Amino acid sequence: PVPRCYLNKQLATVRVLKGDPAELSCTVSKDNVTGTWFKDGLKLTSMDGVVFEKKGLVHKLIINKAEDIHAGKYRFEGGDVKTEASIFVEDPPQVDKVLLKTLTSVPTVAKAGEGLKLRIPFEGRGPIRAAWLKDKMELGDDTRIRVDKTDTCTTLSISSCNRKDCGDYKVRLKNDSGVLEINLKLMVLDKPQPPTGPIKIVESSANNITIQWKPPKDDGGKPVQRYLVERQQVGRNDWETLGETPRSCTSFTTSSVEEEMSYYFRVRAVNAEGVSDALESGEVKAAGKASPGAPDPPEIISASRDSITISWKAPSKTGASQIMGYIVQKRKKGTVTWLPVTNVPVKDKKLKVTSLKKGVQYEFRVAAVNAAGTGQPSDPSEPAFAQDPTKSLGQVQDLKVSSSDSTSVTLTWNKPEVQDGNDVKGYEVEMKPYSSLSWTKCFTLPAQSTSCRVQALQPGEKLLLRVRALSDGGPGEASELEACAAAAPVVPPRLLIDDTVKSFLLIKAGDPIRVKIPFEGSPEPVVTWLKDGLPLPSRAVLSTEDGSIQLLLRAAEFSDSGTYTVELGDGLGKQETFSFQVQITDIPQPPGAIRLEENVPNTVTVTWDPSASEQWEKNLYYTVLKRESQKGLWHVLGDLIYNNKFTFTRVVPGRDYYFRVVAKNDLGASDPSETVQPWRIWKKKAEFRVKAQRYRGVNQNQHPRFLVPLKSHVVVTGSECRMTCAVGGHPAPKITWYKDSRDLSRDPNYFCTNDFGVCSLVVLGVTKQDEGEYMVEASNAVGRAFSKAFLAIKGEC
Repeated sequence: PVPRCYLNKQLATVRVLKGDPAELSCTVSKDNVTGTWFKDGLKLTSMDGVVFEKKGLVHKLIINKAEDIHAGKYRFEGGDVKTEASIFVEDPPQVDKVLLKTLTSVPTVAKAGEGLKLRIPFEGRGPIRAAWLKDKMELGDDTRIRVDKTDTCTTLSISSCNRKDCGDYKVRLKNDSGVLEINLKLMVLDKPQPPTGPIKIVESSANNITIQWKPPKDDGGKPVQRYLVERQQVGRNDWETLGETPRSCTSFTTSSVEEEMSYYFRVRAVNAEGVSDALESGEVKAAGKASPGAPDPPEIISASRDSITISWKAPSKTGASQIMGYIVQKRKKGTVTWLPVTNVPVKDKKLKVTSLKKGVQYEFRVAAVNAAGTGQPSDPSEPAFAQDPTKSLGQVQDLKVSSSDSTSVTLTWNKPEVQDGNDVKGYEVEMKPYSSLSWTKCFTLPAQSTSCRVQALQPGEKLLLRVRALSDGGPGEASELEACAAAAPVVPPRLLIDDTVKSFLLIKAGDPIRVKIPFEGSPEPVVTWLKDGLPLPSRAVLSTEDGSIQLLLRAAEFSDSGTYTVELGDGLGKQETFSFQVQITDIPQPPGAIRLEENVPNTVTVTWDPSASEQWEKNLYYTVLKRESQKGLWHVLGDLIYNNKFTFTRVVPGRDYYFRVVAKNDLGASDPSETVQPWRIWKKKAEFRVKAQRYRGVNQNQHPRFLVPLKSHVVVTGSECRMTCAVGGHPAPKITWYKDSRDLSRDPNYFCTNDFGVCSLVVLGVTKQDEGEYMVEASNAVGRAFSKAFLAIKGEC
């Protein structure tokens, strides 16, 4: 919309951007009135870019394209109408739109070790202050980084880029008309860092050595493609390349080793930019002759009143030499002491253990023996009674699947036929996936149970189940059944956003960032986290469990501020996203040194260096306090001060003052910055003057006149405004100030001075209420004169 001002309605100020149109309009009472337009007191007959228009009772001044020459005070006079308005032309910093879109939408990419120069031309009313910030901290010149500025452009130069230069950059252009902020992202590509150590030795035997490492903490901005593994024999100087692994594999096994020989290993990461430095291991020694591993638990073949027959299998790891036999041990169930069954190793893999006590339950274990010694013993066998065998139980009856879902199967059956008083003591349930060769015991049930639920299955998983009854005579014959867990229902991925999930988080630096979002989806969706469109930092801990996804950063840093996005995808093109803002803040740093100046008689202007927190804290402000003795109480002079300056006007000459400045934000207040020495304005001693007889000569009286008239001002809220004019006349005129026709002589909010005809009105800490028309009146015995000006207030940029 075109900025318009209807002078008859007292809208006396128009603000317009440079290059935009503007319009002043005034309505008179008669159609035949010929109006006249004035600018800054001069009659306007023609002006570049200005059109005068009259339609009926309405007179218009139209500016097609506002320029700096169009700023000023305009007046319209016609018939009984006489009114004024002011036009202010705003010209904030601007950057070419195409360049701006390119800078903000696509990250700037540089390679490590190369130079980078980012040049941003701009336009706008000078002076324009340009600042470059990285991760909310302003950049200054150092040995690598240089920030340059001219009247038309600003340039960031980095002589040799490295990975530390990656991050979010901001260019802030500021003048009296506004602020332009440009957000940039810089990516520096480099070879990866070495893999994360130390190198772990997973296995070291006479035949092979297996090493393991972790991915590098920094992949150089490009994903790791593979790892290179090398080996050096202790005592030699050359390195031997063993091979490479894909990026998903962080372990390597080599079988070309010699017994009792020592080696060093090293691993390098490779990406598209090059090969990392090496991560080296300590000395690794290949094992000598190895003893055998532990066999599986022995099985009970048969039992009688004084003997039990067991059998077993050879261990999968036989060691470096052939197995010579087995050591067999027994113990009574419930005891901890194992007793040897024979004094020499048993060469067979079956043994009848005799001399047992009738009715006692026994457990057995075995250990293999080779040239290196006795290996680890097996786990205990199932307990068995030393008693004459009875007829075993038959199969359970009517075994079937009564129900199933995506994670469980429910079985039911009937008791087997009982023979010769061989009562059922319980039931044993086992399962075996199709991909497995061994059965796994699910649980043992009491005799009264004839149903069970097998849980923790994968949706759609096929498996074999078997149930057999147990008695004192041993287990009965097993009944087998093929079963299948139901396929999980397909549920599109969806984030369950509720009141516990916030779209904006304000986190104190050092505190943890923890975001937990519930979701649903079947099969389980693919979860992707991004920060400002890029992968999260390596410090982030991500987890998915119990239907929730969680992001955790244990100690927040200022660089963690930004926009976080989580994406759920089903791999078929369906996805759902949610974004939230994180702002990292902290209690402000204290302000810098305080300086005191007496710019106006009997006032003190307090200025201070800004707090370092201004570079990353947008809502920072200051509070100024004073006390009138070294141990007195502090009193607040000014609060919510958004600049670095405050003027105190009620200074009593001869009294000591101390001042303190505190920086504040939403989290609290900083430590104070204080003056050390007291501030004092000395009382002026009365001067004795001899009043000479005035010569009575020619009458030199003159009318008051303004040698320099008042000028209109535009200032920012909270700042100081000084209006000045020069007055002549004889006798010396009396000066009276008015605001909107109100006498300001007794108003303590305004400070008036008159130094030999140079008259000033000081408005301290202007607010919106100070906006309006100001007039100064000069009067003496001969006559009066007036000068007017307008004060416009705008909010702080």
